[in-house]
Parts: sequence; C-alpha cells; structure tokens
Amino acid sequence: MSTTGEVAAPSGWVPPGALERKHILDNTRSIAIVGASSNPARASNFVLTYLRSSVCDFDLYPVNPRETEIMGVKVYPSLADLPVVPDLVSVFRRGEDTPDIAREAIAAGAKTLWLQLGIANDETAAIATAAGLNVVMNRCVKIEHARFAGGLHLAGFDTGVIHSRRR
Repeated sequence: MSTTGEVAAPSGWVPPGALERKHILDNTRSIAIVGASSNPARASNFVLTYLRSSVCDFDLYPVNPRETEIMGVKVYPSLADLPVVPDLVSVFRRGEDTPDIAREAIAAGAKTLWLQLGIANDETAAIATAAGLNVVMNRCVKIEHARFAGGLHLAGFDTGVIHSRRR
C-alpha cells in the first residue's frame, strides 16, 4: 500500500498522491491530448475546452488521426508528428490501446503519461514507469487542475447549492 492509501498495481506502479499530481501539473507546460475529439459531447472535448480557458496556461496539442482541427487548434495524427516534446500525454482511449500509446509517449520524450478517468492498464504502467515516466491513471487532468487551482466551481462543480429538500 502506498502513502496515499491506494494499493499498488501488480506492475509495481503506485498511484501518485495529491502533492505528486500537483507537482506534475505545476511543472507541465505542454500537453498532448490523445483521442481529442471535435464532438462537444465527448469528455476529451470538455477537457480541451477547460485547458484552453484563461485559468490554464498550457500549450495544447490535440492528437487524433481522424481530425484536422478542433476549436481552431491544429490536430496532429500521432505523437511522433508533434512539433514539440510534450511534457504530459493525456489519454482518452480504451485501456487496451494504452500500451502502444505509452511506447509512443516514451519515443516522443514525454515526462508524464496520464490516463483519464476510467482508464487504467497495468502493462501500460509497467512500460511507462520502466522508461522513467510519471504515470497517473484513472484521474482527470481537468478535475485535478481545477482542484489545485481552486476552480472546481467551473462547469457545474461545487455550485454552492447544497440541500436535501425536494423541489
């Protein structure tokens, strides 16, 4: 068990605690968003919208071979096509797709591999950790950034309306 109270995965990966996640985000300048979508109903679109907002100061690089532009931002077909080395690779893909994405993130020189909510894969964690990457799984970059920046009220979180009465 880690100091965060979470159990280590069979790969030996231990989830980073809140302070470690904050440190990762504080030291991140560029984020590649693998699986970015122009569909506003998709979580990746919501996260991209938040990360483009004035509360964030990241250089964003959406990655999707089927898109060319999202919200006026150029989309790249793969991590290898990025014009920069991403500090963080945020992944919105199925868990079984993530080992290959981990290898691409390593080849691209990323420092952190971040699998979004609902996405975890022990093989991916083992691959990325062995290469020296920070690994975060089953956490949302938007939620974590908002938590640390005091912005959970954005987009409906922490509305301040708490009651138990029926309307």
